Amino acid sequence: MKYLRSAIVIVIFNLASFIAEAQPGDPGGGGNPTVPITGIEYLLMGGAAMGLRNFLLRHRKPKN
Repeated sequence: MKYLRSAIVIVIFNLASFIAEAQPGDPGGGGNPTVPITGIEYLLMGGAAMGLRNFLLRHRKPKN
């Protein structure tokens, strides 16, 4: 029964990914549109910078 449930879940995920890939393409042609950086990217960059700063402060070599 356990394997049957996991097989059903695998089939559902495979079908969902197939359906997501089968969507029609961009109607504008084959251009390379530029997308501006939105607010979520600024939040991600700020979080990464804070994490890097905290990492570097914790792993700083002690002064002799």
